[in-house]
Amino acid sequence: MDIVLFETISLYVGIGGLIIFMAFIMWDLAKGSKAGKFGTFILFTALGLGLLGFIIKTVLVEYLNI
Repeated sequence: MDIVLFETISLYVGIGGLIIFMAFIMWDLAKGSKAGKFGTFILFTALGLGLLGFIIKTVLVEYLNI
């Protein structure tokens, strides 16, 4: 396996793992604070938008080759 291929795969696996961990943190925060359905929705929406912005930025950078 080439070092560049290994680094690329590790980057995507690592970032994917961090995204999944962030979703777990949002769920645990909602559960721990007893936010209810609406509060959980707001938490996932507000914190998820920041995560979604990061993903969109990454896709745009790759797509536009900036």
